[in-house]
Order: sequence, then structure tokens, then C-alpha cells
Amino acid sequence: MLTAIIDYESGNLHSAQKAFQRMATETGAGEVVVTADPDVVARADRLVLPGDGAFPACAAALRRSGCFEAMVEAVTVKARPFLGICVGMQLLARVGHEYEDTAGLGWIDGEVERIVPAEPALKVPHMGWNDLVIDTPHPVLTGVVSGDHAYFVHSYQMRLSDPAQRLAHVEYGGDVTAIVGQDTRIGLQFHPEKSAATGLRMIANFLTWAP
Repeated sequence: MLTAIIDYESGNLHSAQKAFQRMATETGAGEVVVTADPDVVARADRLVLPGDGAFPACAAALRRSGCFEAMVEAVTVKARPFLGICVGMQLLARVGHEYEDTAGLGWIDGEVERIVPAEPALKVPHMGWNDLVIDTPHPVLTGVVSGDHAYFVHSYQMRLSDPAQRLAHVEYGGDVTAIVGQDTRIGLQFHPEKSAATGLRMIANFLTWAP
């Protein structure tokens, strides 16, 4: 079993690689590699797309990368399990509205918009720990319950057209989408590698998920 964390120069991937490799070892889920090699992406059994920074820059970097076509084919044709993290989750949407309208992958029916809390005292970015509210059961959320907390750093959120694709949210002056999913694709707005036991449990669940 091979899990590929796709490197398209979107940020430091060391902590993510360390967390995924730890849980792969604990669950017997095989090897985890950080790669910018399309051949490795094409043959991987499951894919992870991280992302830090602005939606347009990440979208452009992903499309420039040699891994883009291999990733799309692996997910849409071969139905390989896929996990998007932070901006990697936002890229699943149809379009992002950060700075300019930018097309996403269109794998989730949603748009990425700036967080505008109903309470003016709440600051943006939404940064730090927040309690998850589980909306829809999912294998990757096995053992995770409402009230478990995760670590967020983001100024934009995904607004979904289909509520069934929202698996969890948090409260931050209104609902903020935390987890989305459809078919073999799931996205986490927070950083699981920084979310202590809750994040590690989701990583382990993803690595052993057989959709």
C-alpha cells in the first residue's frame, strides 16, 4: 500500500508526512511518501493534497505541477481514496473567490468565500482550536464525535450547494464548514497533523478506508 502526499510547493510538508507515516506504521497501512513525481501519484493507492496560502496561487501551482493530470485520473477514473487538507480541501470546490474568481476541481458542489462572522469581535483568520459538530457519519470519522476539537488556520470557507456533502462544521459567528465528502473524496479544512488525537484518528481512518 502506498499513500502519496502531493508536493506542489504549497508549504512545508514535514509535519504532515511525519503524522501520516506514524499512523501508517501503527495501522499497517504501508508506505507514505511526499512526491512531485506523476508516476508515483499515478500508482499510489491513496492520495493526500495539502495546501497553505491563497486559493488562486495554490490552484495555479497545482495545475502547473506534473502531478495534476495523474491526480485527476487516479481520483476520477480509478476512484482512489483522496484527502484534501486546508486549501487542499478548498480546491475541491467549483470556484474560489479569494482575490479573484478561480476555478477549482469541481469535485464538491461548493464555492470558497471569505469568512464573515456575525459577531464583529471575532477575528479573521479563524485560528486555533475549535469543536467539531458532526453532521453526517463517514468511515473517516469513525470514533470522532461532536465536541472533539481540531486546529484551524484559515480566512476562507467552503459554502456548499448540497448540504449532504458537509460532514462536519464548527461554530465561529455562524456555521463554518469543517469537513466535506463525496464518493472517494474527503476534505478537512483544519490540519489533522496538528489536531492531536482527533487528527491522528482521522488520518488512521483514512489510511485504512476502503470505499
